[in-house]
Amino acid sequence: MGGTSEREFAEKIRKIKEKSSKIAADVRNDFAKMEKLKADSLKKTEEMHRSADQDLEKLDREMVKNTDLAPESRQRLTVEMASARNEIQQKYVELKSRISEAIVPK
Repeated sequence: MGGTSEREFAEKIRKIKEKSSKIAADVRNDFAKMEKLKADSLKKTEEMHRSADQDLEKLDREMVKNTDLAPESRQRLTVEMASARNEIQQKYVELKSRISEAIVPK
């Protein structure tokens, strides 16, 4: 007769199941990697924000203590510092938003 036996069909089914299980495991590993990347990105973003705030506060205290600065220079530096704070805050909000969108897609 020469037809395919039950054992051969069962073997083919087993191979298909193994292949799909391997692909599913790979996809789960990919998701785990993505979750780790998102967590690392969030951690870096928080660290960037905290570090920049601390550095600007320290610089502000140094500027207040510095008696050699002319009032005009102090005023320009204060404006520059406010601009830097705003820019850093915008980057922080943007990054945090992008990370949130990656965690919970639309």
